[in-house]
Amino acid sequence: MRPNIKKIVPVLAVGALVLAACGSDDDSSDSEAAGSDCSATIEDGVLTVATGNPAFFPWVIEDTPESGDGFESAVAFAVAAEMGYAADAVKWVRTDFDAAIQPGAKDFDVNLQQFSITPERAETIDFSLPYFTSNQAIVALVGSAAEGAATIADLKDVKFGAQAGTTSLEFITSVIQPTQEPFVYDDNVGAKAALEANQIDAAVFDLPTALFVSAVEIEGSAVIGQFPAESGDNTDQFGMVLEKDSALTGCVDDAIQTITDNGTLAAIQTQWLADNTGAPIISE
Repeated sequence: MRPNIKKIVPVLAVGALVLAACGSDDDSSDSEAAGSDCSATIEDGVLTVATGNPAFFPWVIEDTPESGDGFESAVAFAVAAEMGYAADAVKWVRTDFDAAIQPGAKDFDVNLQQFSITPERAETIDFSLPYFTSNQAIVALVGSAAEGAATIADLKDVKFGAQAGTTSLEFITSVIQPTQEPFVYDDNVGAKAALEANQIDAAVFDLPTALFVSAVEIEGSAVIGQFPAESGDNTDQFGMVLEKDSALTGCVDDAIQTITDNGTLAAIQTQWLADNTGAPIISE
């Protein structure tokens, strides 16, 4: 899911890869043997990358994906480079979120709009390896008891709230394990109202929701921290969308694996999802 907002933040992770590389002549042969072709773009010599209309911070800065500023914009250019496409060979187009995941021919080669990888969607489109894994984050009002927390130990006496039956509530009880029982609400509306009324010190949401709440819904609130993606279970992963059975899918997967292994993806994460958003990692 992708809320239309100007500020949402997350922390990321990527999955494992078993497909062949597309770099050298030998690698290209291996890739073609696996059914992949890094040159099989809809426009010869050009990689067409789609994003939303508009595209929002921190995924794209100031709605200008061609600048390379923003997490998804930077990831797209890094993947393109690994596939052999220089920055001036990357063409950006805009698409509707729902239309992009419908079956049929596409007017893009890859699409990045915070598409959650699900089995249902994967029946009609290809997903790349995940380039981002959503984690949990804390929203609090300025001056809250949770403000300034750097470790889970710093949060033990914080009065938390979350929606019933959510990963966020499970995260509070199983990972944070505060000394006070968390307040439980029927929906996120109740949790947000309690936070705004100072009935709780902080609320836990997944990161995209957390920054939506902070940036749009609750004035005077902030995402005071985010947890490592490996903390807790049931994380949400984003993948690039390609046409079903695209010859590019293996090449995109290989590129994502490469930028993960060489540290490029981690550097992009640090720049755009931590430093640029002011939501530090809370350690164990």
